[in-house]
Amino acid sequence: MSQKLENIQACVFDAYGTLFDVNAAAAHCADELGDNWQILAEIWRGKQLSYTWLRTLMDEYVDFEAVTADALDYAMASLGIEDDGLRARLLALYLELDAYPEAAGVLGELQAKGLKTAILSNGNPRMLEAATNHAGLANKLDAVISVDAIRIYKPSSAVYQMAVDQLSCPAQSICFMSSNAWDVAGAANFGFQVLWVNRFGQPAEQLPGKPAGEITDLSGLLSWI
Repeated sequence: MSQKLENIQACVFDAYGTLFDVNAAAAHCADELGDNWQILAEIWRGKQLSYTWLRTLMDEYVDFEAVTADALDYAMASLGIEDDGLRARLLALYLELDAYPEAAGVLGELQAKGLKTAILSNGNPRMLEAATNHAGLANKLDAVISVDAIRIYKPSSAVYQMAVDQLSCPAQSICFMSSNAWDVAGAANFGFQVLWVNRFGQPAEQLPGKPAGEITDLSGLLSWI
């Protein structure tokens, strides 16, 4: 039996990898990519994240849509793929990523409990609006918070502070969920009560900030609150 989180007023979710499957765009192009689709998805995601951190350190912000395109260009070049049509299709599909199957139901149950629900994401507003509308999640969220407003990426503490300010909740009253272990560390270090959505059985990061607990998908959240 999991331990209960206390005094939770809001549940805040990372978007990419937590609510939305970041591999879905490449998976939908498997007919064109063949066996390379998984490799491309891994390189694309890895570069997408590393570019956010590097650009933050370099004070060279561009929005997440531009970062995603740059990371895709790197991934395609690394595999020797030159196909403008495929590139355009992959980027279009990234705006309509598949939500994980339990996401809508969990958000609905949280709303029924009277809890605030929100996304806190590196994604820019256009990307997040497209993804939430495509997945039918827009009416299940009280707020969709983008780092684009402050032009800095996670895991900066300034990003997590945005949720505190916008939801008018103290950090300790926010349950934050992410599938990204580095994001979990950043959010816990900031002061959120954090559940790590460890979908793929990954080891914990050796960083400051430890989660209150670990779940394998979002449905596990309901036993904690």
